[in-house]
Amino acid sequence: MSFLAAFIYTQFIYEPPVPTESYKGKTVIVTGSNVGLGKETCRWIVRLGASQVILACRNVEKGKLAAADIQATTSCSSDTLQVWHLDMSSYASVLAFSDKVKAELPRLDAVLGNAGLRTTVFRQTEENEETITTNVVSLSLLGFLLHPILHKTALKYDTQSHFTVTASELYELANFKERKGPTGQIFKTLADKNKSRMTDHYNVSKLLIIFVIKQMAAMSPISSSNVIINCVAPGFCHSELMREQDGPILHVVKKILCRPTEVGARTLVYGASAGPESHGQYVPDCKITPTRGLTVGKEGALLQNRVWGELRQKLEGIRPGVTSLS
Repeated sequence: MSFLAAFIYTQFIYEPPVPTESYKGKTVIVTGSNVGLGKETCRWIVRLGASQVILACRNVEKGKLAAADIQATTSCSSDTLQVWHLDMSSYASVLAFSDKVKAELPRLDAVLGNAGLRTTVFRQTEENEETITTNVVSLSLLGFLLHPILHKTALKYDTQSHFTVTASELYELANFKERKGPTGQIFKTLADKNKSRMTDHYNVSKLLIIFVIKQMAAMSPISSSNVIINCVAPGFCHSELMREQDGPILHVVKKILCRPTEVGARTLVYGASAGPESHGQYVPDCKITPTRGLTVGKEGALLQNRVWGELRQKLEGIRPGVTSLS
């Protein structure tokens, strides 16, 4: 099925099933959860019985408003929802958040890496263009930092825990010209304002995170970790992801094409409760689907290795030993 045909099917014909898998007794972290998909994901997970849901947000005040709204619509206990600060554009914030999780959460059953950025304006955070920092490096860092806690929970409670990431069908459209540069220079080229193709950066970031999910899964087999690592794609939904491009034309386009946010959120809830068959897989619309485009075949494997080699150096530079999943 072509990308266009798949898009039409996703947006106008198919609707993801209503989640039914129980989250009873579970503790779940959802990043980017003060609005949009993250907020609706939290609402679903609370309805499905979670004991504790952490709304990880850059804006704590907005997070508290979101928590109040979720509590009002679900009648959950005020103890069920907590709002913690997490700024994915800052490595220091990711490290501090991880340390807080280790210190304060006795169990952790699922992490939904949903926070993301889409912009056409070049801004540098850490040593990268901000889209790459937020959507790729910090998200990968968070996954590796929290993986040991997910593993510990799975062993202690004889269950399987989850690290689930919000990907996007747009990875298929990534041109990713930066891959054609010198060896070891992919991230450096992406961070060069004069060479950046900002219209492609979001697509590239979603391609790179698919590589990361595949790599993490290969490094951490289910048989030894009991941590299911996967990525989902919720389709084109009403959210604040494109707030920087907001305008009357986009409003019309979104009104015509977008799914309700609640419907898209179902895919995140599904991913964080999916079985071991989803380990290392791309799961758009609650269905395991082979990846396409630049991920395919020998060239895809070589590109994944190049990306991982560079990214691993970055992550180890932030916290030595973080990528060891033994």
